[in-house]
Amino acid sequence: MAHESLTQAEVLLEGFLALDTPEGFRAELIEGEIVVTPPPDGDHEYYINLIMKQVIRRSRTDMDFSGNKGLKLKSGGACPKNHAIPDGTFARTELQLFQGADPWMPCDGVAMVVEVTSTKPAADREAKRRCYARGGIPLYLLVDREASSVTLFSDPERDDYRQHCTLPFGKPLALPEPFAFELDTTDFL
Repeated sequence: MAHESLTQAEVLLEGFLALDTPEGFRAELIEGEIVVTPPPDGDHEYYINLIMKQVIRRSRTDMDFSGNKGLKLKSGGACPKNHAIPDGTFARTELQLFQGADPWMPCDGVAMVVEVTSTKPAADREAKRRCYARGGIPLYLLVDREASSVTLFSDPERDDYRQHCTLPFGKPLALPEPFAFELDTTDFL
C-alpha cells in the first residue's frame, strides 16, 4: 500500500490542529510557527472590554463581537494557512458570521480585529499584522501597552496595510465605516 508523502507545511498544520493545550492557553499557527500563549491578565481583558463596549454602543452599524475566535488566514510563501486567534473580532450583525461557525472559520466578512499586546508584543506588531492584511481584514486595531498607544491599520494590500494611524493613550481614534465613531482611549491611561 503506497503512502502519500506529506509536505513539511502539511505535517506542521496536522500537528498544530492536533495540539491539546492546557486550559486557558491558546495555540496559533503564525507564519509557520506554533505560538502558545498563557491566559491574559486582567489589564489585557480591561482594554478589550473598553473597546467592545464602545463599538457595540456607538458604532453606526450593528456589530457582533467574538473574543478569541479562531480565524483561518492566507499564508505567505510555503507556510501552511495561518491560524490566528485575535483578542477580539467584529463583524456586521446582519452577516451572522459567528452563528454555527467552526472553531477555525474563514475571515471573509470580518470588519475589524483587535489585539492587545501581552507576553509577545512583536507577534502582534509584526507577524499578526501581516497575517490579517493577507486575509484582507479591512481594519486591525492594535493596543500597544508598552508604547501606551493605539494604532489603527487600514487598507490591506498583500502582506501589509497601506495606512496606519498611531495615537497615544488619551487621544480619540477615528474608526471609519462601518463603525464611524471616535474611539475614546481616555480610560486606557
